[in-house]
Amino acid sequence: MTEVDYSSTESMPRPADANLMPPLPPQPKSLRETGLERQLVVELIAKLMFVGGKTHLSVLTTRLRLSINVLREVLDFMVTEQMAEVAWRGESDIDVQYQLTGAGKQRAGAFLERCAYIGAAPVTLEAYRAMVARQSWQAQEQRVASDDLAAVLGGAHAGPGMLDMVGAALHSGRSLLLYGPPGSGKSTLALQLGQLLHGLVAVPYAIVVGQDIIQLYDAAQHLPPAPQHVSHARQALERRSTDIRWVLCQRPVIHVGAELDAGMLELRQDASGGCYQAPAHVRANNGMLIVDDLGRQRLGAPELLTRLMQPLARGVDQLSLPGGVHIGVPFDSALVLATNLAPGELLDAALLRRIGYKVRVGPLADSAYRALFRQQCRVAGIAFDELALNYLMQQLHGAQGRPLLASYPHELLARIADFAGFAGSDAQLTVASVEQAWNSLFASCDMPATSLCERIA
Repeated sequence: MTEVDYSSTESMPRPADANLMPPLPPQPKSLRETGLERQLVVELIAKLMFVGGKTHLSVLTTRLRLSINVLREVLDFMVTEQMAEVAWRGESDIDVQYQLTGAGKQRAGAFLERCAYIGAAPVTLEAYRAMVARQSWQAQEQRVASDDLAAVLGGAHAGPGMLDMVGAALHSGRSLLLYGPPGSGKSTLALQLGQLLHGLVAVPYAIVVGQDIIQLYDAAQHLPPAPQHVSHARQALERRSTDIRWVLCQRPVIHVGAELDAGMLELRQDASGGCYQAPAHVRANNGMLIVDDLGRQRLGAPELLTRLMQPLARGVDQLSLPGGVHIGVPFDSALVLATNLAPGELLDAALLRRIGYKVRVGPLADSAYRALFRQQCRVAGIAFDELALNYLMQQLHGAQGRPLLASYPHELLARIADFAGFAGSDAQLTVASVEQAWNSLFASCDMPATSLCERIA
């Protein structure tokens, strides 16, 4: 059975952050302070104007994420070199439009043929390394608190010693393996643990290595500050002028599953974008990397863990660029693994020993399952009925020996809503609707050894 998300991680509030704002770099006031070569900025400006025609200075600032002072410095050079010219000037110094000259258009076309990237100016690899080290989640004074962890685990997963083991793993920064049967809630638990990482981080749009640009920021994975932090972050940014090549984000929680292969752990050339795309584990820096369905990837679990854990232990990974060039990029994230396979069959003793903490996520206790079912009724907007839940617990789970897994309440209630929607009626929790949903979820012979099918046989 596919493991489902039985509870919402989006609605769970993050813990209070004592030090919300990372020390963002100041806004560069000159080209030298950006750390970039003048030729790189010239090419970015030329390509943008080649595509857009007459371009206002404010548009250049917005698209390239560079200050007006830096852009003026480079544009003055381009005007002197007869690559660009002022197309229109308003009353103020910043109310000005530029366009390429004929010679500038020829050179811009050549720039585009060599590299099609048109976007935010990158930061240097050295600046990125320094920022990752400065805002490392392991270096934060405020760690995951036991109360925060207990609120996530609640009674649903708080088996004997589980809270202590998970808490110790997050506190130490060592890797964590969650294992158990399909549907036990390992994936959801891992995602919820990711929401407990404190604070915000600065992520660059891109980094530059020599002549190559590596795009790092991904809006789908680097989420903006949570609503309760937006005003705080905005006020802090307004109080000081910062380098807008960096984006303020929640600590990333990157989730990969069975689709992961060896190529996804390397730089990927984006021909259409004219740059390289950073791999998932690099985008997870200063946050959490979740590898789900361990053992079902396109490369073996031993190879995958060796590929990840050695660089993670060193805090740096070696990535390859064309021409045999190798670059060292930071690797700073909490590593959480999840599998429904037996760890001893999946990995040998040496690799298991290298995983910091191993935690089994199994069936829920009776009271925890009932509490989860009530909570899922509220989420689904279905009125709770005690009689129907008792029938589920005693006549279905109990009689058939089906374990109380965390995914079942969500699955059953979703099916009740499906049947009601098809019938054109409101979803109701009744004995009949529960049994109908149950029969649609499980095949008649898809049961444990003590199942009805075996008794009939």
